[in-house]
Amino acid sequence: MSTENEGTAVPPAPSAPPVPVESPAASPQEAAARGGAPRPHGGVDAPGPQGPGSPAEGSWPPPPPATPSYADGGVGSGAGWGSLYQQPAPKPGGRRGGLAAVLVAALVAGGLGGGLGYTLAKNNDNTSSTTVSVSDTGGSQIKRDPNSIAGVAAKALPSTVTIEAESTNGQGGTGTGFVFDTQGHIVTNNHVVADAVDGGKLTATFPSGKKYDAEIVGHAQGYDVAVIKLKNAPSDLKPLPLGNSDKVAVGDETIAIGAPFGLSNTVTTGIISAKNRPVASSDGSSDSKASYMSALQTDASINPGNSGGPLLDARGAVIGINSAIQSTGSGGLGGVGQSGSIGLGFAIPINQAKYVAQQLIKTGKPVYAKIGASVSLEDTTDGAKITDQGLSGSAAVEPGGPADKAGLKPGDVITKLDDMVIDSGPTLIGEIWTHKPGDKVAITYKRGGKEHTVDLTLGSRIGDSS
Repeated sequence: MSTENEGTAVPPAPSAPPVPVESPAASPQEAAARGGAPRPHGGVDAPGPQGPGSPAEGSWPPPPPATPSYADGGVGSGAGWGSLYQQPAPKPGGRRGGLAAVLVAALVAGGLGGGLGYTLAKNNDNTSSTTVSVSDTGGSQIKRDPNSIAGVAAKALPSTVTIEAESTNGQGGTGTGFVFDTQGHIVTNNHVVADAVDGGKLTATFPSGKKYDAEIVGHAQGYDVAVIKLKNAPSDLKPLPLGNSDKVAVGDETIAIGAPFGLSNTVTTGIISAKNRPVASSDGSSDSKASYMSALQTDASINPGNSGGPLLDARGAVIGINSAIQSTGSGGLGGVGQSGSIGLGFAIPINQAKYVAQQLIKTGKPVYAKIGASVSLEDTTDGAKITDQGLSGSAAVEPGGPADKAGLKPGDVITKLDDMVIDSGPTLIGEIWTHKPGDKVAITYKRGGKEHTVDLTLGSRIGDSS
């Protein structure tokens, strides 16, 4: 099976995938590298069913992930949101040599754009000589260095919210979000708010206890990013500063804020364990669509309910959106079918999430980059193989599309995108989505045993449906 020529993928049958935190893995077989596949709500906070299939560039339908799960963890699903897609072992010299060979659910890092949102303040932020007061359980004030974990948490917590989404039939889940601007926009995961998309109820509660009704401004299933807006938003909102996810390094300290298993305003810490981790996630339902990302991996404790919450650096700037975890078991505080953290969490890089959020605020719809070719999601090839046929009998290579203009054909195996090694269809999809439409990339592929490299200008697709 194959998907549309846009980077869509027809998902293959998953093999021994990790347990998703919030969504079960789907089982399509090939991904079309054409137009951005919509993601299921794959995060760490609120479960929600989606549909199978995933484009290698943003086309639908995305294939179901085989292991990671969302961190929202809805009760009752065996595999949680954010299931991982089992990735083949990396070849020597590959970009992930020596690291665990699994694809995890998270979001893709994209270019930083101007416009809405805040950037990280001056390096010192003029806080080195001051202290921050934090409250203990008795209400007394304790002085802490503003650059300490306690100091960072004290400044960030007031700008985070616990999100509750409920569908018209009473189903729902809990997740997290953070203040994006002073107009009342909150950024979170698509899977956190999915239950409220069609006329459901949405609320956001601040650590102070103040609760606001909210509405969905836009949601991107393929990226697993959503923007909601508070109704009657207060005038004193303080957006969290945004960092640069392209500049983080393995070993950098991380701070995660969320509502694991409903425990709002929880702060955990860790480090960046890996970058550019290919991740595919879905809600685990039979009709679930997958999300693909090139994620930031962290060992900060992330559990169901953390989805959509900020992953901060040591200075309190947002570097990612916590979206999925890899887990080996289930049970615990979250109830039946929910799995907990084993130190393998995945976040959508903030550079990409910022770009997506700005598009959603501007037009209400996501924009996906695409190459216009369907690729297999099977792990039997040393790269992303362009299928013989696209979704629903369509051409595997979109006539007149970017791949067609570059001379790519069915049977070609894409092994690199610029300098990034491509070892599977899901990896290609995640890498394509780190770019914007119009970006020029170099595609290296094999045909008839020979290697070729061509330049290609990425196309675009608007919306989650192909």
